[in-house]
Amino acid sequence: MAHSTMLIPVRHRRLTVSWRDDKMPAMSGSPIHRRRVEEIQQTLCDQPGLDGWLFYDFRGSDPLAYRVLHIDPATHVTRRWYYWLPTCGTPMKLLHRIEPHVLDCLPGATLSYVSWEEQKACLGRILAGVRRAAMQYSPLNAIPYLSRVDAGTIELVRSFGVEVVTSADLVQRFEAVWNDQQLDSHRAAAAALRRIVDEAFDHVRTSIERSVSLTEYGLQQFILSRMRVHGLVTASPPIVAVDEHSADPHYTPEPTGSAEIRRGGLVLIDLWAKQSQPGAVYADITWTGYVGERVPARPRGIFEIVRRARDEALSFVQRHVAAGRFPCGAEVDDVCRQVVRDAGYGEQFLHRTGHSIGEDVHGNGANIDNLETQDTRRLLPRTCFSIEPGIYLAGEFGIRSELDVYLSDRKAMVFGQPVQTEIVPILR
Repeated sequence: MAHSTMLIPVRHRRLTVSWRDDKMPAMSGSPIHRRRVEEIQQTLCDQPGLDGWLFYDFRGSDPLAYRVLHIDPATHVTRRWYYWLPTCGTPMKLLHRIEPHVLDCLPGATLSYVSWEEQKACLGRILAGVRRAAMQYSPLNAIPYLSRVDAGTIELVRSFGVEVVTSADLVQRFEAVWNDQQLDSHRAAAAALRRIVDEAFDHVRTSIERSVSLTEYGLQQFILSRMRVHGLVTASPPIVAVDEHSADPHYTPEPTGSAEIRRGGLVLIDLWAKQSQPGAVYADITWTGYVGERVPARPRGIFEIVRRARDEALSFVQRHVAAGRFPCGAEVDDVCRQVVRDAGYGEQFLHRTGHSIGEDVHGNGANIDNLETQDTRRLLPRTCFSIEPGIYLAGEFGIRSELDVYLSDRKAMVFGQPVQTEIVPILR
């Protein structure tokens, strides 16, 4: 059968790059955002061999970009945007022409595009001469909390001869470092949570003594009510887990079917909250109690291992910070985990030792982790993280003990005293 050939005319599109910088001030944007950009550029100057920081987002794919640059996360964005922040000089925006104002709060000059060819040409123009650029990227996805830029965009940037390096430590400096007001809010939240722990165990005691039925869910709701009384808010309800449920690190009691708290039961509560004002940061602690007068030997022995692991990790951080050396998160995890391994329970320590704490309970600084991820980020002054080792014995019970550590220039401090040193006998 003969095949006819149809010639289809091809209409070549002309690249029309729109440049809006010729007559605009070199540094537009709001005063708050100009100060933020200046602060970032000052930090970039301290990074040897780095030409700048390239931010990129598509439909909220990089929430870190919005947080670091102080962009309203509710901004309606449906097209790709880039923001090039050089070590020195004028920042550059690359925006789609139907959304030319999404970065108006930020200072800098603007290139706009419509077609993908224009976008690529404009990005190449912005990155001309750039050798090394930081992006929200983690080599081998070692730190997934940081890996927000997709592989294709990384490939695109590399196609211009740019070496892409991780922005992990930069993000930490602008996302995890607290100001004085945030430290005060953490101190207050930690003290309030510590009081709520006592109130929760008192509530269990009173319920048992009065023969009033109390479930895991009921105690969870009591804790939430006490948070409100103490002026705290939380993004999610606390964990309340009894006996074998405590062997599930992320157990969540349901309104129906949750276990009843009875005499002879082990009760684990993990609670996190912060004050309600903007900028407040979280506190996050875990305590364990026993519904009886005398704690049995087996859970008491497991708690002692967990406590030693927790305290050894804390002492390690305190010694190093006092000497002016800030360890990385993976190092602290190794110290803590080794205590549990030496006791023969390494396989029952199922999670990282701790996480960064900030305006979100799981913050964007270094995590205490060399298990789930290899977090080689250095812990920084004026940041906070949890230390929370746990041993989880499936079908029996789990023990976790959690405290928060805040670092100053020379000290590692724990608020919300006293910390737990033994399982609390709830009944007297």
